[in-house]
Amino acid sequence: MRAGAIAALFAILSSIAPMRADAVVAGVAGVWADGALSAAVRSPIRDPKNVARDRFRHPQESLSFWGLRPGMTILEIWPSGGYWTEILAPYAKATGGKYVAAVETGRTLPPKFADKSTYGAIQTTAFGKDSGPLVPPGSVDFLLTARNIHDWMPTPGWPEKGMADFYAALKPGGILAVEQHRADPRPMKPGASDGYMSTAYVVQLAEKAGFRLEDKSEINANPKDTKDYPFGVWTLPPTRRSAAGGQPDPNFDHSKYDAIGESDRMTLRFRKPA
Repeated sequence: MRAGAIAALFAILSSIAPMRADAVVAGVAGVWADGALSAAVRSPIRDPKNVARDRFRHPQESLSFWGLRPGMTILEIWPSGGYWTEILAPYAKATGGKYVAAVETGRTLPPKFADKSTYGAIQTTAFGKDSGPLVPPGSVDFLLTARNIHDWMPTPGWPEKGMADFYAALKPGGILAVEQHRADPRPMKPGASDGYMSTAYVVQLAEKAGFRLEDKSEINANPKDTKDYPFGVWTLPPTRRSAAGGQPDPNFDHSKYDAIGESDRMTLRFRKPA
């Protein structure tokens, strides 16, 4: 069922039973959304390496918690290798929405995402410490920033700029979805130098920009993560760093870090006030 069909159904039901039509259509849309999202997550086009990470990243549960819906204009910050792009772009294509990738300044998406028959017509924009507006103001329904706020911390003002850019991009009532390595319960290190951030700090950043924290989830919690590794969060999968710089150390024992899995993460849903 496409977005137009749902709208037509709503119009018909409204003329018959105005008091109940919205609830019926919401139920139909919810079933359709779940089906479309499940299809995107389970799609055979996804890279097997990304699929193997689903047990740590919980894509369907996370996107459902954040409030992804059919027909949304989606903006993802720094898609990198495309873990989320493989899910979000086909989902947007299937549901009549739009997917926009805000790539790191000077970088591009992997070439495979140029396949419009699979991923739709992906639009790209740039995000960096000196970048301009991401998209026309107030044009995005759902904005995802996943595991990258810590990268901006060493540059004064960049995290604040990012949140201001995100706020400008979203429509009133739009959703800011945040996934971030979590330092709690210990304090965050200066500049989040090990990749872990305080939940309170992230919430403060977003609220200072005007967002309202709507909900938190433990979907991406990992109690095995002790957050005290020789190369910070990057010691864990998927990076598996084994040296401070240069070539990996072939004698480094990854076994205990691999057994931990990916990091303990906060999963937050913010909303731009309507």
